[in-house]
Amino acid sequence: MVNGYPWDDIVARRGYALLDGGLATELERRGEDLGGGLWSASVLATRPGAIRAVHEDFLAAGADIVISASYQASFEGFAAAGYGKHEAAAFMRRAVELAREARDARGAGALVAASVGPYGAMLGGGAEYRGDYGVDDAVLRRFHRERLEVLAAAGADLLAVETIPSHAEGRVLAGLLDKMPGPPAWICFSCRDGERLNDGTLLCDAAAHFLSVKRVGALGINCTDPALVESLVRHLREAAPGKDIVVYPNLGGCWDAARREWGEGIEDARFIDLAPRWYDAGARLVGGCCRTSPALIATLGRRLDEHARRETAPSAIEPDTTENHHE
Repeated sequence: MVNGYPWDDIVARRGYALLDGGLATELERRGEDLGGGLWSASVLATRPGAIRAVHEDFLAAGADIVISASYQASFEGFAAAGYGKHEAAAFMRRAVELAREARDARGAGALVAASVGPYGAMLGGGAEYRGDYGVDDAVLRRFHRERLEVLAAAGADLLAVETIPSHAEGRVLAGLLDKMPGPPAWICFSCRDGERLNDGTLLCDAAAHFLSVKRVGALGINCTDPALVESLVRHLREAAPGKDIVVYPNLGGCWDAARREWGEGIEDARFIDLAPRWYDAGARLVGGCCRTSPALIATLGRRLDEHARRETAPSAIEPDTTENHHE
């Protein structure tokens, strides 16, 4: 089915589209201090070249789509750090520019997705892994509308609305994306088990808000335990047959907000072994989230390339054993 979305040509050519990995955790691995409230967005102000370098390494690993460092960028978050609205908007635009510069420098035909993180990312404390915001729809609508206006006009190929943990936040975003101008989008939820968002909502119910939103071409899962992804993809395939499916889980384990660190997750090799099952379940945009490195993404691409070729190869032509009768 041709939807007219930016990733369609990549999926048609490669069999799937390879996403990048965990930008923030890769920055931390390289020595960047993400301890403040802005997390990875703080590096936009201090060392933007470090962000571009990570994008370049994910592109070198074969990524078809790189996601900007705007996940935790918000007017409220920048205000708390002492920045005005004009500066905040400039940082958000800069996040997209850095990804575009990295893509253009490599001469790659990759896509740039502007990250739109959840309200909980601005709150800190791991709220995006619970969805218990304690605010009404009006607060969520105002928070997301202002950022969407900036990021939608920043020159990205698409919006990556990601790590959405609650039914209420999904409902608000569906309404905004249905009315506001801008590039196509995907929306990814964060989930606590094989069928429910982090707030306990059934994934199928949350996905239903987006079925008629034509701008949203893909629904999916991110920053979720990889062991849960196959089940979640199957639920999405049933609930939203007209949408593509995008998955980029983390390496598992629980986020300790007080210590600002992840619990023990799975080995890279196990992540790679699970990925073909996500593909077989229906996912066609696949990558990684927290703690997935450029090296892991490169290996993931090689594994999925092999799997996709095998799955799409034409069947061997059987010899014609019928008798030829000549008159």
